Amino acid sequence: MSNLDMSEAVRMLADHHGISVDSLLQVLVEALATAYKKRPGAADEVIVEVNPENLDMKFTAYDVDDDGNWVNERDDTPSKNELGRIAAATFKQVMSQRIREVERDRKFEEYANREGDLVTGIIQQSDGRYALLDLGKVEALLPQAEQVPYERPVTGDRVKAYIVEVRKTAKGPQIVVSRTHPGLIKRLFELEVPEIADGIVEIKSCAREPGHRTKIAVASNDVNVDPVGACVGARGGRVRMVVNELRGEKIDIVSYSEDMHDFVSKALSPAKVTEVRLSEDGTQADVIVPDFQLSLAIGKEGQNARLAARLTGVRIDIKSETQAANEAQGIFEPRAPRGAEYAEGEWRKNDETGELQFHAADGSVVTQQEWADAPSNESDTTEA
Repeated sequence: MSNLDMSEAVRMLADHHGISVDSLLQVLVEALATAYKKRPGAADEVIVEVNPENLDMKFTAYDVDDDGNWVNERDDTPSKNELGRIAAATFKQVMSQRIREVERDRKFEEYANREGDLVTGIIQQSDGRYALLDLGKVEALLPQAEQVPYERPVTGDRVKAYIVEVRKTAKGPQIVVSRTHPGLIKRLFELEVPEIADGIVEIKSCAREPGHRTKIAVASNDVNVDPVGACVGARGGRVRMVVNELRGEKIDIVSYSEDMHDFVSKALSPAKVTEVRLSEDGTQADVIVPDFQLSLAIGKEGQNARLAARLTGVRIDIKSETQAANEAQGIFEPRAPRGAEYAEGEWRKNDETGELQFHAADGSVVTQQEWADAPSNESDTTEA
């Protein structure tokens, strides 16, 4: 093979593997040096130089003395015939391995700075421990801990995921992705809402219970743009695309406010709030809602209040107007355990006896004395 043919072969090989000619030439230099040292009577050390223009090669040999110094420099370039044999053996034994190493390094560098990005992949394999996503040039690992509960990965399905970590391993880069990370919500909205991608609308905070419900707080940097409307889209088209990608997960979009009273009130949407009382240090919020809105404000098993607390970063204690009025008069009614049937009922005063009774959603009624005799109850305060 002439140098011109070999030069063209190197360029074609570089294009095929998607690496630069310079990187491939460096691989060639290292491979030739390795092959040279296997020759009978080879010097202790050698420096191989390859002209990138015509691929002329020069081997400069050295001996190593007792002190480790390189001495006796000399030109030990093999003859063309011998060089051809060395090159052939080199490409067979070393080049393939080194090219794979270069490809692995290139793939790692490509994804190393992409933590926090959104990727689309096709599920190739799935078992109880993890699922593998084909991203095209590499595979991504979706561990069970990063999968949405009850969401079953199906081989061949195309899904979007959030890159949480990129690791460098001997077999190449290992990309760990997630379907539960709150960052997935932000990236999906960036994809569907141009105003977010352009920085006009900003997602200030996000609270999520994967597979069930998410709350996001959005703000606009342009007074002429409604942040909530931009995220919802015409006839709910934009938010619907995100919901579909999340397999039906409910999403509440609220307007962010610097006023914590207002922000807490909006965070408890869709419930209507009568009053928000903040503690002096701003870490506790006592929220008063109309009696008929109490169960809605707390949500099923306390979910709405819990997400609102995470979204705002404060502890939230929800009371009905009747409870607040009674406490103001020194009448403290018992509280139900957090997450119990309290979210599905309310306290009412008996018109005839004046006694407080808990009316559960299933129609049962518990008197105040019966409640007091029950096992100890906890506060319905929800922490962030």
